[in-house]
Amino acid sequence: MAIVGNAPEPRATASAIDEAACVVRFNNAAGFGGRTGSRVTYLALVNRGGQMREWLEDELFLDRPVIQAAEAFILPFPMLAPEENLPEPICWTREILARLRPTGRPIYILPESLHERARTLLAAGTSGRPNPSTGFLVTLALLLERPSDADPIQAFGFGFDGWPGHPWAAERAWFERAEAAGRLRLHPVEG
Repeated sequence: MAIVGNAPEPRATASAIDEAACVVRFNNAAGFGGRTGSRVTYLALVNRGGQMREWLEDELFLDRPVIQAAEAFILPFPMLAPEENLPEPICWTREILARLRPTGRPIYILPESLHERARTLLAAGTSGRPNPSTGFLVTLALLLERPSDADPIQAFGFGFDGWPGHPWAAERAWFERAEAAGRLRLHPVEG
């Protein structure tokens, strides 16, 4: 299994990623179709916030090559009840489900219980209530489902940098612990 993060220059070749039995990518899938290959088993799309709102406004969103290549989709956040999505909507789950369902491909929504577990795992390395990244949530979900004696997940393109609301240092420390335990292999990024 290869999980491909959004760091701009993962140290990987397209073949190293495309040869995996399962390839997981995120959002706009940095490097897709080039250096990071062109296979997509699961595409995780952040279903809350401004990025999803932009995608929903794009009439050609479903025509994007990474969307066309995806065999299934993962939405990392549970759907908010309408009364919880006020005054300014942040949850776009209903809308993206309406766009994706006609493709006939499976769509998985990560449960709140996974978010609670993620926050617990990250709490020691951060202050306040941790807000895990999509990459962390999806990787955690996959590791929890994976047999403990399975080959390590190959993690490419994780730079642990981006939106300042995520606990990047705590996430990096968790990935490093998972690597030390033989559960995943964190490939370094360039630059």
